[in-house]
Amino acid sequence: MTQSLSTSTDAVSPEYPDLVVPDISDLVIEDDTPVDNLISEKQQRLLTEPLYSAQDLFKGRSFLASANVGVFYALRRPPLVPDVFLSLNVEPPQDFKEKKNRTYFVWEFGKPPDVVIEIVSNKEGNELGYKLTNYAQMGVTYYIVYDPLQQLGQKLLYAFGLREGQYLELERLWLPQVGLGLTLWQGAFEEVQGEWLRWCDETGAVITTGAERAEQEHQRAEQEHQRAEQEHQRAEAAERRVAELLQQMQTMNIQPIAGLDEASER
Repeated sequence: MTQSLSTSTDAVSPEYPDLVVPDISDLVIEDDTPVDNLISEKQQRLLTEPLYSAQDLFKGRSFLASANVGVFYALRRPPLVPDVFLSLNVEPPQDFKEKKNRTYFVWEFGKPPDVVIEIVSNKEGNELGYKLTNYAQMGVTYYIVYDPLQQLGQKLLYAFGLREGQYLELERLWLPQVGLGLTLWQGAFEEVQGEWLRWCDETGAVITTGAERAEQEHQRAEQEHQRAEQEHQRAEAAERRVAELLQQMQTMNIQPIAGLDEASER
């Protein structure tokens, strides 16, 4: 996308009273450009789906997490299109028939995204160049660059936090203003084994996907079933032992202890 926005004097943003809301009627907001590779596509979903399938991850705060959606942040400037972004305390649009609801206009949502994640697939993206500068100017609090193919150097992960309008590299991958961290995780996602970038809590435990949670619930249910079956088998074995003991006592003409025969009947 390289189009800039035309201005209109007909509307003013309620969140930014000094900002004239642009006329977007002729603006192309979707260019149908596909994702660049399968790694990026899977990685993007792994960074968005768990946020929606988790239960009250943000403690009641509304949020929007998207992949490959344009972020329009300034008049007469083209949008940036992060691989993944997360924006807290915003209301996701309900009516996608309205053009203003089909992409991320900063003046409509009232704020820039809180986190932007770029997944490097080649050396042309300039993730540590103009994108770093532009996301800082936009006001994105945290900027993460994940380089799984090490196109930019030896590091797999670069993380920056905004301070006084400039990015400083973070010492740890915990994002306090979001209440989440990021971690590199070895495992299988959708039957593809490898190293993946994932959200985590402060202890480092990954935020599970819906499929992982369903599998965990299935395993817990199976374990409960196995425990119940073992208890049933133990109870049956105890009853058999009591019955055998009563039979032996009858053979030896020994009166059973009070309650022993009742235990056998139970």
